[in-house]
Amino acid sequence: MAKKAKELSVEDKLRALYDLQIIDRRVDEIRAMRGELPLEVEDLENEVAGMETRMEKVNNEIADLEVDIKEKQLLIKESQEKMAKYAKDQEQVRNNREFEAIAKEIEYQELEIQLAEKRIREFSARIEAKKEANEASVEKLNDRKTHLTHKVSELDSIMAETQKEEEMLLAKSEEYKGMIEARLVEAYDRIRSATKNKLAVVSVERGASAGSFFVIPPQRQMELAQRKKIMIDEHSGRILVDPVLAQEEEEKMDAMIAGWLK
Repeated sequence: MAKKAKELSVEDKLRALYDLQIIDRRVDEIRAMRGELPLEVEDLENEVAGMETRMEKVNNEIADLEVDIKEKQLLIKESQEKMAKYAKDQEQVRNNREFEAIAKEIEYQELEIQLAEKRIREFSARIEAKKEANEASVEKLNDRKTHLTHKVSELDSIMAETQKEEEMLLAKSEEYKGMIEARLVEAYDRIRSATKNKLAVVSVERGASAGSFFVIPPQRQMELAQRKKIMIDEHSGRILVDPVLAQEEEEKMDAMIAGWLK
């Protein structure tokens, strides 16, 4: 549970804000270490799932075509049986009219057989084409699965190394926010979200705020060193601290974080 915010001196507020920035910076570094890996893994998982779905659809289409072939084969068998029966009937006809009628039935069954055989050839060709497509897909799918396994292993390894530290640091970040008055925390979060490197509190380095080329006038640097008020860099919008305070807090927090991780 977050500690209740208490009244702090300006210097204490600056130290608390800089400590919070150090903690959140460490979290950012951990997440940067993972880079795009989580997104890569998710994209690969979606790609593999999509390929498997398409292959399953093709396999279902092949199964349907095989059923169609069996139906045509059955039709051929039935037509052949009818032709054999008609051939026997022709031997017992009493006139040419009956003979010609049976001959037409036999001719019709022959056409049915030819059409069924044509369809079987078409279906068989489509099955072969689909099987070839799936064989090519299997090779690609196996390649993507291997790549996915490698990426998942890589991500799991990084997560195993950093998850405990990240969770601890996030808890500490909330704890430190609880020790700072709400308006400063809101300003801190707003500045962090608006800056590319997520640094809301920076020290003065070589006469300018860290990451900025705009020189801070000597008078303002003197005021900053006195730690009597919260000062904002007019160019970057970040909260400023003097380099001595920054160095002291860096050393203190390095030791504290190391202790937390034991």
